Amino acid sequence: MNNLIKYTPIILLLFLSGCKEKGGPAQSTPEVAVFSIRPERVVITTELPGRTSAFRTAEIRPQVNGLILKRAFEEGSDVTQGDLLYQIDPAPYQAAYDQAKATVAMAEAQLPALRAREKRFKELAESHAVGQQDYDDALAALRQLEAQLEVGKAAMQSAEINLSYTPIKAPISGRIGRSNITEGALVTAYQPIALATIQQLDPIYVDVPQSTSELLRLQNRLRDGRLNHDGPNQDKVKLVLEDGMVYPQEGVLQFQDVTVDPTTGSVILRVVFPNSEGILLPGMFVRAVIIEGVKEQAILVPQQGISRNPKGDPVALVVDAEDKVQQRMLTLDRAIGNKWLVSSGLNPGDRVIVEGVQKVRPGASVKVVPFDAGRKDKAAAEKTVQPSVNTN
Repeated sequence: MNNLIKYTPIILLLFLSGCKEKGGPAQSTPEVAVFSIRPERVVITTELPGRTSAFRTAEIRPQVNGLILKRAFEEGSDVTQGDLLYQIDPAPYQAAYDQAKATVAMAEAQLPALRAREKRFKELAESHAVGQQDYDDALAALRQLEAQLEVGKAAMQSAEINLSYTPIKAPISGRIGRSNITEGALVTAYQPIALATIQQLDPIYVDVPQSTSELLRLQNRLRDGRLNHDGPNQDKVKLVLEDGMVYPQEGVLQFQDVTVDPTTGSVILRVVFPNSEGILLPGMFVRAVIIEGVKEQAILVPQQGISRNPKGDPVALVVDAEDKVQQRMLTLDRAIGNKWLVSSGLNPGDRVIVEGVQKVRPGASVKVVPFDAGRKDKAAAEKTVQPSVNTN
């Protein structure tokens, strides 16, 4: 017992010494990577869904009644304006034309004699050699024959037109679809069912609905000067296909509809795209990337530098001139690539913490290092590709 009391101070000293070693050195200042805000020129775009539609569409219908003798095209092929598509039996229309032509010829054959008779009777009536009634009868016969001649000519022209409708030709150039009839079918003039349909696919339309609220917002931003027109590129449109691939050619915004669809509250933007390769087909779902304008002093921040508070509001941590952390409430416009476009809350020169956010709190002092956006990708690539080790 005396020995234990004697060595108690030494034991306490060793215990305290051990506690000090376990505690280690004092905690160091946390290190964070910051992104310095530098305003830049950004082209503001919006991506809207749309559908393709043919540039021109022609539904082929007969203009006369008749029997289809042959079909002269291959379904799904490209046809040229004026190509023969169907042949209606021309025999009855040829006969009607020949009959009208003969009627005209008969009237023309009788016309010189009646003209000469009218002329003679006129001279004789002036000298009172014949009665006035005889001259009036000769003049009436001449006028009647002239009228019959005009009727005959009109009938011949009508028969000729009907005969010209028996070969059904392509009114436009384009790609023709399937045929709804076969040879031997009886068709009627202007029937409701089309024989076939031709669609012109080069160029091709893309119809994009835009909500009126977005349209008004864009107009206000342009009017207030927050956005500027991008000059000749303002009407250029890019296209993203259903599989996510970008269409290789740009389109041109042709017009904006003036009527709002009451069911959707949107207007239609029509864009024209070249389609020489035939990639776009009518009815395809696509996404159009439309240029809204240019923001000359845009503030962009990497997305990992923006977080949300419990209320869901966007916030960012910035480092002030004294290397202390401050929290800023932000207003975000949209995502552009891997960055956020910030409308308010940040100023040029601010240093936004993008790495090490979890280690700091507002008011804490930090050690600042510059943010290298490609550092993580480079480190991951070096970790993946390792040199092989020769064990021989």
